[in-house]
Amino acid sequence: MGQDRTAVDTFTDFVMEVGPGLHRALEATYGRDVGREATSEALAYGWEHWDRVRAMENPAGYLYRVGRSRVRSLRAPLRAFPAVDAEQWPWVEPGLPAALSRLSDRQRTVVVLIHSFAWTHAEVAQFLNISRGAVQRHEQRALGKLRAALGEG
Repeated sequence: MGQDRTAVDTFTDFVMEVGPGLHRALEATYGRDVGREATSEALAYGWEHWDRVRAMENPAGYLYRVGRSRVRSLRAPLRAFPAVDAEQWPWVEPGLPAALSRLSDRQRTVVVLIHSFAWTHAEVAQFLNISRGAVQRHEQRALGKLRAALGEG
């Protein structure tokens, strides 16, 4: 029983530390509803395979990929961001959700984590298991596409 309690404790600590970031990353990729489902699926998988997952170099990044793969298996249409209600959110560009949905998953994830959730390039790189240079390239391309789509550049 002591060993099970240790597993519960370590997994609980892991979820408290990494869960919010995992959810933000999956929400940035897939939107609120699908991101929530992907997070639940990833954490359930993490618990089922905790002995193996906790020994990994980047367990959060691995569970991010698990969440992505589980969402793909649903084959549900992904609507990343809801339409903007101009009365409720007058400061949000109405064309932003559509422009974000036209970005690749990786570009959208990078730009939302950096510009909406204030993650550093290093944090995004570690979480997505890519280089900082790749994060910068995805961000630059995404911002260029967003500027073009919104008539800013």
